[in-house]
Amino acid sequence: MKYARIEDNVNALREILQQLALLGLWRSKFFEQAAFYGGSALRVLYGLERFSEDLDFSLLTPEPEFSLGVYGSALERELAGFGFEVSFVPVKETRQSRIESAFLKTNTLKRMVFIQADRSLLRGLQSEQRLKVRLEVDVDTPGGFETEAKPLLQPVPFAVRTYRLPDLFAGKMHALLCRRWRTRVKGRDWYDFVWYVANYPRLYLSHLEQRMRQSGDYTAEGPLSPEALREMLLGAVRNLDVDKAREEVLPFLLDRRSIAIWSADFFASLVDKVKFV
Repeated sequence: MKYARIEDNVNALREILQQLALLGLWRSKFFEQAAFYGGSALRVLYGLERFSEDLDFSLLTPEPEFSLGVYGSALERELAGFGFEVSFVPVKETRQSRIESAFLKTNTLKRMVFIQADRSLLRGLQSEQRLKVRLEVDVDTPGGFETEAKPLLQPVPFAVRTYRLPDLFAGKMHALLCRRWRTRVKGRDWYDFVWYVANYPRLYLSHLEQRMRQSGDYTAEGPLSPEALREMLLGAVRNLDVDKAREEVLPFLLDRRSIAIWSADFFASLVDKVKFV
C-alpha cells in the first residue's frame, strides 16, 4: 500500500515490526503468562483505524520479578529471520514502577528500503533516524478480567492471548480517566473511546473499578456505579482540550476527516451509549 505522508510509511513499518514481535513472543511461550491489550491490540486484532506505537501486555497473575529480558534474543532472532536487523534494549526505570519496558530499535531508512518503499516517499527521512517499538508489561495488574486466544494469519498463522473486549474497554477507560499527564492530552484515548461506543460499547465495570482502586482514583466504600462513571466521563469531557486531542492523534490517522466531528458536545453525547456488564 502506498501512503501519502512519510509518517504513514513509518507507522506502517512499525506495524510490520509489531506483528513480527508478536509472532516471536508467541513462539517463545510468552502468552502462557501474559495477555495483549491497549490500542495496538485493537489495531492488530480488531482493525482499529489508527496506528499505535507501543505493544502493551499484562501478566495473568502478578509477578514483581518478571523480566522482559529473557525474551530479547528470541525477538531479535524472529525479526532477523524476516530480514530485519533490530536490537532489544531494556528500559531502566528511574523510579519504582510496576511496568516492565523494553525497546526494539531499527534504522528506519534501511528498513524502508528493504520493504521496497517508493523512493519518493523517503524524502525527508534522515538516514540514521531510529524507529522504536516499545514493549510494556504490567507486572501487577488487578484481577477480575477474562482473556481469549485470537488468531492472526500474517506473517504465518499463530495466536495471541488478549483481554476480552469488555475488559479492553475497561482498561481504556482507566487510561482515559486516570492518566497522570497534566499538560499532555492523549487524543488516541478519545479516538479509541469513539471506536468502542461505535463497535462494542459493553464495558466490564468491575474490572475498571479494580483498576481505579489500585491506582487510587476510586476510594469510595461502595462499588463503582454506572452513574458515578458517567459523571466522571462527563467531567473529563468538560476538561478536555479538543483541539489538543485532535492534534495529538492526527499523526496516527490515515483518514483525518474521521475526527472532524470532534467537540465537547459530541463526546458528551456518547457517554450514555456505554453499556455496563
